[in-house]
Amino acid sequence: MTEATRAFVRRRAEHRCEYCHLHQDDSPLAALHIEHIRPRKHGGSDHESNLCLACIDCNLHKGANLTGIDPVSGAVTELFHPRLQQWDDHFAWTGVRLAGKTSVGHTTVQVLNMNSEDQLDLRAAE
Repeated sequence: MTEATRAFVRRRAEHRCEYCHLHQDDSPLAALHIEHIRPRKHGGSDHESNLCLACIDCNLHKGANLTGIDPVSGAVTELFHPRLQQWDDHFAWTGVRLAGKTSVGHTTVQVLNMNSEDQLDLRAAE
């Protein structure tokens, strides 16, 4: 992946995690990662359409997952896809907590552990 591609992904995301919306300025321990939405092990490429910006927590929890179990319905559900779906359609803020509005949102919040104690503390400190 070229440095130009990395710079493009960061600018496109406005230096914010495309999953939990943590801004780079609020990530005290690490630079946000360029993440493969569809992991390479599942045939994903380095094309801009398959890349997003993710904080270390979201990226490490997502790993190679493409799906998860919706905690509301119990159904296998795809995770949020930042290039194909609109964030506001699937997520909402309830104070410092992220809430899923749809099966995709519920599943993504659960699999990416988007309301961990560390993330809640970080958001509360902003």
